[in-house]
Amino acid sequence: MHLLQFTAESSSNGMLERDFTVGGIPGVLWSPASNAADRAPLILMAHGGGNHKKHPAMSGRAQRLVTGCGFHVAVIDAPGHGDRPRTAHDEAEIAELFRARAAGEPEGPIVVRYNGHLAELAVPEYQATLDALQALPEIGTDGLVGFWGINMGTAIGVPFVAIEPRITAAVFGQHWPDALAEKAQQITIPIEFDLQWDDDHISREEGLALFDAFASKEKSLHVNSGKHKELPRFEADSAVRFFARHFGRAVTSLACGGGSGRPACQPGAATPTSG
Repeated sequence: MHLLQFTAESSSNGMLERDFTVGGIPGVLWSPASNAADRAPLILMAHGGGNHKKHPAMSGRAQRLVTGCGFHVAVIDAPGHGDRPRTAHDEAEIAELFRARAAGEPEGPIVVRYNGHLAELAVPEYQATLDALQALPEIGTDGLVGFWGINMGTAIGVPFVAIEPRITAAVFGQHWPDALAEKAQQITIPIEFDLQWDDDHISREEGLALFDAFASKEKSLHVNSGKHKELPRFEADSAVRFFARHFGRAVTSLACGGGSGRPACQPGAATPTSG
């Protein structure tokens, strides 16, 4: 079993941020600054392609979960992302993606193939990270655990959740069904799924096919108009409420309005957020 080692610590806006490594894999753990040692559910997140563990989409979602519900939240860098070096395979796949994009060719086949490769590497890393985090007294081996990953986070999250019984609720979305539908059929926990109706990469039929593949008795489909990168920010708030509902936590705020450095809440606003 790999041990978790904290390497840095800081605090702002009511949230304690602790960098860590598990077996050389870099990650970050966010907790409530005022009661970081208190027992609370853990939400594991996975970032989108080309992003990293502290991308604004990750830290923004963590802020909502931590200050809004008192959760602990953790993310690790995916292989070839963030503080992890790229391999020759990473470079070749990224170059092929850029070539297809410049030529106006479909990106899906390349993304599905590359994300599948990354998932094979990342799934055992997430299992090792969860093992290490549960050794912390504020999380514990009997604590509730959720998973939240969109785009590439879904490519990693679906095979991870399919084999990980410790995950009891998950948020997915915005990915092709090709390599994931079979794994999704093994998932029976409650899920929330995001889909963009006018996605310029993933067709409606493909998005609906992946949602339909989940064997969960409780699954919620959230469809919004807009392209791939226009997932409304209010879907992040919905995901927070989803985890709060299933983990028996009250939502005291959604980390916006009235706080230093926090954006104002605009009812019904559809500000895009990245995966």
